[in-house]
Amino acid sequence: MSALIEDLLNPASLPDETSTVSLIQTHISMVFIADRFVYKVKKPVNFGFLDFLTLEKRAYYCQQEVTLNRRLAKDIYIGVLPIRFNGKRHTMRGREGEIVEYAVKMRRIPEEKLMKAVFMRGELTVSDLKRIAGVLSRFHLNALRTPEIESFGKPERFKINTDENFEQVSKYVGITIGKADFSALKKWTENFYESREALFRERIREGRIRDCHGDLHMEHVCLTPDLEIIDCIEFNDRFRYSDTIADIAFLLMDLDFHGGQDFSRLLWQEYSKRTKEQDNSLPLLTFYKVYRAFVRGKVNSFQVDDKGISEEERGRAIETARKYFSLARSYIE
Repeated sequence: MSALIEDLLNPASLPDETSTVSLIQTHISMVFIADRFVYKVKKPVNFGFLDFLTLEKRAYYCQQEVTLNRRLAKDIYIGVLPIRFNGKRHTMRGREGEIVEYAVKMRRIPEEKLMKAVFMRGELTVSDLKRIAGVLSRFHLNALRTPEIESFGKPERFKINTDENFEQVSKYVGITIGKADFSALKKWTENFYESREALFRERIREGRIRDCHGDLHMEHVCLTPDLEIIDCIEFNDRFRYSDTIADIAFLLMDLDFHGGQDFSRLLWQEYSKRTKEQDNSLPLLTFYKVYRAFVRGKVNSFQVDDKGISEEERGRAIETARKYFSLARSYIE
């Protein structure tokens, strides 16, 4: 993997002319950023909720990423490119050599237009929130709805996600989350399923369970003229097949996490007005905010075990995870 990284950081290995190449790594991807395009390579990892261990699986999920993300960012996702090893180096140019990886090719979006960057500069406006609410409400109201997808709205089906979260985070108790917080969140979640079962069933009858985005936070919303939303979940259908309120809850939670509670409330008001959400959905909004904050805490916790990052990066991941878990706890107090 280190040889692949070294080779693809060489501009001559990329298919388009570029003066520079930089790398950003997540727990599941390596993202090579060139002047005009971005090339995203999936890591050969298996976390249970995703499995990229074989080349065939990585090829399939690269194509899924392009297909699904074109729903909200049709001009950003260009296609899937093979990465070959020609005996000397890894390259995306030419047809010589064995295909050893695949990359999703995307147009590079202006980072200064990302919702998080705009918010952090203090430039996010009510007009922006209305645009976002409009795009998301139309997407959710028209997203695919089938009996199979609706089955994921059943409490016993969604409980698979939260059970998995608690199981996977248990090893990080005392590292990224305190024992008391872990126990309190687990108990509250289990009690919610018991006391609010009818609410889950009602959401299914209302047609609120759809093929959503699944990873809707501020770094995936680009405030360009067309307002593109990128990087949906492609690797596990059950993370996309959800209540639409679970989708918007992620973005609201992300605003809360960064100190934008007023913006969070305004966005919910604009969105709920367009989708005709009623007050009886508010308990579910809290439930899914807790869920989303816990997931972000989990994802950052995974980096504790990533041997490919520095100690400084690991320390930042631990601190970030603690903040997300703390936010989840604050929602239930």
